[in-house]
Amino acid sequence: MNCGLIIPTLNAGGQFKKLLEQIAAQSLMTKKLIVDSQSTDETLIFAKNFGLEVLTIQRKNFNHGATRQLALEHLLKKFPLDVIIFLTQDVLLRDEASLAKLVKIFGEDKSVGLSYGRQLPHENATNEAKFLRAFNYPPESQLRSFDDRKIFGLKTAFASNSFAAYRVESLQSVGGFPSNVPLCEDMYVAAKMLMRGLKIFYAADAQVYHSHNYTAAQEFRRYVQIGKFHAQESWIRENFGSAEGAGKKFVLMKLSALAKENPLDCAGAIFRDAAKFFGYRFGRLK
Repeated sequence: MNCGLIIPTLNAGGQFKKLLEQIAAQSLMTKKLIVDSQSTDETLIFAKNFGLEVLTIQRKNFNHGATRQLALEHLLKKFPLDVIIFLTQDVLLRDEASLAKLVKIFGEDKSVGLSYGRQLPHENATNEAKFLRAFNYPPESQLRSFDDRKIFGLKTAFASNSFAAYRVESLQSVGGFPSNVPLCEDMYVAAKMLMRGLKIFYAADAQVYHSHNYTAAQEFRRYVQIGKFHAQESWIRENFGSAEGAGKKFVLMKLSALAKENPLDCAGAIFRDAAKFFGYRFGRLK
């Protein structure tokens, strides 16, 4: 199985060197590429020192879907690839088999078009960030098809390009990554694949460290973009259900867990959840 690895970068910082060291130690051999948006730190030096090819784009031209599609097409012109893996610059791999475990399913089940792995919280993660990772990335693997929308609703099409792999043939069959969405390009492709009869696999034993301690302002801006995505791609909600139901369930479970862990965390969490709600609703209006 021929595999490629793509990482979009912008001023990735010192941790990026550690990620590249981990990639170099992986048991899975891949063709490696970073697509960089004019970094001004040592990102390019790190990448070249570890033998990664660098594709540079103008910072203003970055787009979550179009940039990944550009990078994929760039690799495909040079190498025959069966599977393409995507990471973000801020992840750290759990072990030397993280990538191999992520792509293993493609050799076992030809109906799987997308595989994404488990994300564990970084050491500095807040209790809220830890709960989000536990909620979205449970310890059990899961294989999902379009029929599972009756059980999981919108979560059926959940995936994350922070740590995901795609069967190239399947990705191309749904038109690749979209160029006109603000973000959520991973959910877009996952939904397209499910509706085409392909399956999504959550590989719980393939693990990375990845989490964010967002401020309320950051959450608001992020959920404005998510709201725009759901308004623009209304077919996803029509086929899989709305985001509000899953969001309410998550908030109630999170507040209950935080109250047991540290009641003082609840006030900040409520404030950030309000920012998410109003950001999402605002984005849906635009």
